[in-house]
Amino acid sequence: MDYIKISNDNIAQEHICCAISNDNDVQVASKKAWLADRFADGLVFLKSVERGKCFIEYIPAENAWIPILADSYMYIDCLWVSGSLKGHGYSSDLLNECITDSKRQGKCGVCILSSAKKRPFLADPKFLSHKGFSVADEADNGIQLWHLPFSSKPTAPKFKDCAKHPSVTEHGYVLYYTSQCPFNAKYVPIIEALAKEHGVAFHAIHIQSREDAQNAPTPITNYALFLDGKYLTNEQMNDKRFLKLIGR
Repeated sequence: MDYIKISNDNIAQEHICCAISNDNDVQVASKKAWLADRFADGLVFLKSVERGKCFIEYIPAENAWIPILADSYMYIDCLWVSGSLKGHGYSSDLLNECITDSKRQGKCGVCILSSAKKRPFLADPKFLSHKGFSVADEADNGIQLWHLPFSSKPTAPKFKDCAKHPSVTEHGYVLYYTSQCPFNAKYVPIIEALAKEHGVAFHAIHIQSREDAQNAPTPITNYALFLDGKYLTNEQMNDKRFLKLIGR
């Protein structure tokens, strides 16, 4: 399969969202705006030429929107292949492109979030292990930072203390999120409205700067939901899922 590198020159006409076909959708606009603002920081978005869920998004770790210490590493925001495109080696293609590019830029390795068991919207640990990755650090909520060093010399990346022990002081539901995930542009306002309608304490915190993201109280910043101070899930909520969660 051929791949396209998204840039400010072609982002307006290219299909970029993993599960949204309508380019006029608010979710698509939100994601494209987020990407466009990150290209100057070294972000790369590489996708298949076909309109499907097949892409990799990565950025130098010092510019990543997560609280990690990973000097000279490349951080993979997302590696996503699904549906009919699975099983054809596209994940390996995309990862290899990232590794080649990272070495060309003089990076000492690549890193990515995962967990001991597969979780929604996180890299598959079995795939990572097969590709030579190993766990470099783990937060109290089971989210792991995996890494693939290019030699035996690099210092392993790790979570910052704020992410190592994820918690918040506020009671009720507290959501930390960024515009990196396109679904947030549509569903966060819906969830806020539902919470208000049902009298449920809910506070959404939209992370809008790299500094805030790198000091967030969670290893996952694109979507981290807490309940009464404790980390609950990174799985994006739509209206039906949220109503089930609150027992309505």
